[in-house]
Amino acid sequence: MASSTSMSVVAVVLLVLAAAQPARADPACYSGLFNFGDSLSDTGNYHFVFPDDIREPALRLPYGETFFNRSTGRFSNGRLIVDFIAEALELPFVRPYRSGGSAEDFARGANFAVGGATALSPEFFEENDAPLPNPDTVCLDKELDWFRDLLKLLCPNDLADCTNMMDKSLFLVGEIGGNDYNLPIFTDMSFEKIRTFTPSVIAKISSAVTVSPSLPLSLLFLLSPNSRNSPGLHSQ
Repeated sequence: MASSTSMSVVAVVLLVLAAAQPARADPACYSGLFNFGDSLSDTGNYHFVFPDDIREPALRLPYGETFFNRSTGRFSNGRLIVDFIAEALELPFVRPYRSGGSAEDFARGANFAVGGATALSPEFFEENDAPLPNPDTVCLDKELDWFRDLLKLLCPNDLADCTNMMDKSLFLVGEIGGNDYNLPIFTDMSFEKIRTFTPSVIAKISSAVTVSPSLPLSLLFLLSPNSRNSPGLHSQ
């Protein structure tokens, strides 16, 4: 188990370095950053999606204490991987999608990740006798809907107007999918049954990167650390 975690972490570090290295040579490589995922990359959406969840510790200190000196909705005591990637590309921290409202708010990208998000829809879990503890759990399809809504905001006249911006943007997909296994455990579903979800999880994440050929995208997949770390990340 420990070796699997180490390999995942090493893979993530290598991916981050791969993204950051060309940026140092040419900071203009990417002009925007868009992110999809769950709590490992949520920079504040959870607070806006579930404003009344007073039980969530990530919405108060000590979360955020080592860098921001306040809780920002990040499931970490400091920055997340997506924050370090933005810094390496000399971009601002990615604004949570639910915290903005104008095209100017998202001129340099947007973060659609939400803590607790799943790759598969709530309907999938209902059909497989594993209803989610929170029926309002955000899934990848919902994050993609937000992305489509954002495109309409950024390019209200013609989607093709977004081509140049998207061509110069980096898209991070993941980590997502871990909660598709974690959450059904609370329903006492057997591990054997949960394992059968894997092909559906893979297919859903794969389908998320199928986009219009008029929008060439640069994509970076972040592998998931072991789910033991899901309550929070230790960072600077």
